[in-house]
Amino acid sequence: MKIDFHNHFYPPGYLEKLEKWGHRYKFVEDPSGLKIVSEKGARFLGITKGHVSIEQRISDMDRIGIDIQVLSLTTPNVYFSTRKRNLYLAKTSNDFFAEICQKYPQRFIAFASVPLKDPDDAIEELHRACKDLGMRGVVLGSNIDGRHLHSKEFWPFYEEVSRLDIPIFIHPMVPKHPETLAEFALVPFVGFTMDTTITVAKMVLSGLFEKYPNLNLILPHLGGTLPFLFERFDNGFRAYKEFQENISKPPTYYFKKFYYDTVSFYQPALLCTYLSVGADHMVLGSDYPHVIGDINRCVSSIEELNISKEEKEKILGANGRKILKM
Repeated sequence: MKIDFHNHFYPPGYLEKLEKWGHRYKFVEDPSGLKIVSEKGARFLGITKGHVSIEQRISDMDRIGIDIQVLSLTTPNVYFSTRKRNLYLAKTSNDFFAEICQKYPQRFIAFASVPLKDPDDAIEELHRACKDLGMRGVVLGSNIDGRHLHSKEFWPFYEEVSRLDIPIFIHPMVPKHPETLAEFALVPFVGFTMDTTITVAKMVLSGLFEKYPNLNLILPHLGGTLPFLFERFDNGFRAYKEFQENISKPPTYYFKKFYYDTVSFYQPALLCTYLSVGADHMVLGSDYPHVIGDINRCVSSIEELNISKEEKEKILGANGRKILKM
């Protein structure tokens, strides 16, 4: 079984609301007709047919042999407008994903979106989505309107996630100050991976996983740059008192508990993560249908790795079944 954890789908009406309510976002068309979305001049999204067509999505899944996709709402999620509108977007998005999962129960599972700018609303919607709609996890942006995920105001929400025993999938957001990344459209390449790295590092160093040790994270894009920096983080723990204030073990103790999706199809990068956390902590991701995603390479890149068949099966689906309690 192949389970794709990292892919994106926009519910009907969401993009229209983003264009209407998201005053810092700009929509334009490139010469090919692709609709481009940017924030403060920094491009971060190109909208393709697969973002909005369930039929196209299933056709592509069948062509590659992907059995299940875990649906989640991607950037900018439900953090960009007023409290009332953010909650509306979360509810309507979750309702839509639940309908898709009911219609195609063998093909789709969904993670909930929650308006974490207002933690009380997020907790209420989390319970509704998981208990009433059957969501199997929650997706969080790497920053919530500029605030990284370690912020204390979010800890009551994490307490509820811990109690429900569901995974958190982190998806990168446009960094708080994207202007420096506007030139050459660097947000999806540098901004996303660095914001993931920063927010997860802060979550660990804040002591969040000391207080809630069973929180289960799924990290995008092979963890940003985390595996590459494992030794450097542990050196920081030995040398910097700031690293030692809230945690009792080196940072990699916590990093190695998380799951890392395989959205970088470059063999050396995949091997870096494999050698850092092992096949037991990797899950399949395609980044479908983003223009820089690749539903073809997401599978073939794992099949080409010089690792055992059993390890490949873990990455392609067995670990996913465990996370989703299938």
